[in-house]
Amino acid sequence: MDPYEDPRLPVEERVEDLLGRLSLEEKVGLMFHTVIEAGADGDVLEQPGRISKSPTSEVVLRKHLSHFNVHALEDARQAARWSNALQRLAERTPHGIPVTVSTDPRHAFIENAGASFAAGSFSQWPEPLGLAALRDADAVRRFADIARREYTAVGIREALHPTLDLATEPRWARQCGTFGQDPQLAGDLGVAYLEGFQQGAELGPEAVACVVKHFPGGGPQKDGEDAHFPYGREQVYEGGRFADHLEPFPRAVDAGAAAVMPYYGMPVGLEVDGEPVEEVGFGYNRQVVTGMLREGLGFDGVVLTDWELVNDNHVGDQVLPARAWGVEHLDPAGRMELILHAGADQFGGEECVELLLDLVRAGRVTQERIDDSARRLLRVKFRLGLFDDPFVHEDAAALVVGNDEFRRAGFEAQARSVTVLRNEPVGGAGPVLPLRPGTRVHAEGVAPEALVVAGLVPVATPAEAEVTLVRLGAPFEPRDDLFLEAWFHQGSLDFPPGLVSRLERVADACPLVVDVSLDRPAVLTPLVPLCAGLTATYGSSDAALVAALTGQVPPEGRLPFDVPVSMEAVRRHPEDVPGFGEDALFRFGDGLTLA
Repeated sequence: MDPYEDPRLPVEERVEDLLGRLSLEEKVGLMFHTVIEAGADGDVLEQPGRISKSPTSEVVLRKHLSHFNVHALEDARQAARWSNALQRLAERTPHGIPVTVSTDPRHAFIENAGASFAAGSFSQWPEPLGLAALRDADAVRRFADIARREYTAVGIREALHPTLDLATEPRWARQCGTFGQDPQLAGDLGVAYLEGFQQGAELGPEAVACVVKHFPGGGPQKDGEDAHFPYGREQVYEGGRFADHLEPFPRAVDAGAAAVMPYYGMPVGLEVDGEPVEEVGFGYNRQVVTGMLREGLGFDGVVLTDWELVNDNHVGDQVLPARAWGVEHLDPAGRMELILHAGADQFGGEECVELLLDLVRAGRVTQERIDDSARRLLRVKFRLGLFDDPFVHEDAAALVVGNDEFRRAGFEAQARSVTVLRNEPVGGAGPVLPLRPGTRVHAEGVAPEALVVAGLVPVATPAEAEVTLVRLGAPFEPRDDLFLEAWFHQGSLDFPPGLVSRLERVADACPLVVDVSLDRPAVLTPLVPLCAGLTATYGSSDAALVAALTGQVPPEGRLPFDVPVSMEAVRRHPEDVPGFGEDALFRFGDGLTLA
């Protein structure tokens, strides 16, 4: 064995031995982390996919990439078979560098090709907002440990999460992936999340490396518009609360996070310690990446940029411009050079290796700078044990992923996270919740099967019912001009007036219970007078909701953020300030228990 192949040697010795053997092309390949799609039969995909740009063999064998963000996976056996096929392909590279497969969150409900995937064959849990509603670090640690076991079973060894941004701007589309508005809670749950995925503070052969994001806090988006898109490039701090948004990240670094991802956004009018911060996207910002993260927090792990800071992304007839916020005038080579100067190690969503090779050959980037990043990236692969055994067992994967124990745990968390905001007496009797067995229920947006399993009796109209149960999603303004835009829920939080009028008529016929799925806050003010019961969920199946409403699994959820009283209150509220004060209809921590 060469020294780098010897598992008996210390990681640092193995890293240095391999680094000295690699060509410039192999080192540069380590510094790109792009999207990959699995073949339906578990083979590697040898033609461009719906989102991936190149045949798999081209990016592995010719471009020397070995970090890939996998998208759709059909089932555990297919995923494991594909992972093994990918690793066998990687064995054909000059030094057999194994592949690190990463993923966005894929254990909840929201399907968004730019941010998360629905659970599919994996166990299904609430969105992170729902985990925050539980206020239970042990539950988060258990979720993360189960997710780790499911990931490793199919060969996924890096999580592009947790998201430690704060949900302080209620219009922002990405709040569902956060732990809410409170920096202390986000830090507590973020540490528990890392402990579950990493199995402690040190990575090992059963661990999943985590990419903590989005440094130094991506929540205070101007007008709530998302920084994936040109109209959402600015982050603002009119309330002077930058420190709140930064607060969870030092704790994540101390907990051993393997990697950190800066957000797309560019800070506007921000001063830190009396020094103005340059108004360029965080991934380009040396004050943030090198100054705050590396020097300030002592972080020497991997810095992975968010996706596509260098090149525009064309998918079909749509385009998503490169998120070169504040440096749009630079060409792709200039953007790449600036990202490296800022202190990043890896380009997310890119595979343009020739661009970086040209920068080195032209003397604009030194080989020593390439070595710095390659060293950090190799260190994680060695610590994960990928050089010693990157393969998984298909039969074992099918037994682990989505097994009954894991699904029961996810279902219980879904039901427990239901947050009861209103529970009024009905007709001189007790509160409308919990719903008693045999209650006649007219349901909208809830599968009749879920009612039957819980012992309720579905009926066709409010006139026949003792209770009407309605499930609603939080409102948003549909958009579909730029690629990915349709998946992001943005804009107004107001329900349409026609819906409110219709629910008024329902409430006249029988008591009304409304559940609102809060992937972000909604203006609930017009619903409150109509509802005998009002609940909030953050990723709960119909069956889990009904289990909570009947008390079979007592709901324990507490709001992870304030719910504003009106859109007028939202518009006058500083984007960086947690909570709405007197303009809150419901407050962080609100939630009733059922008798």
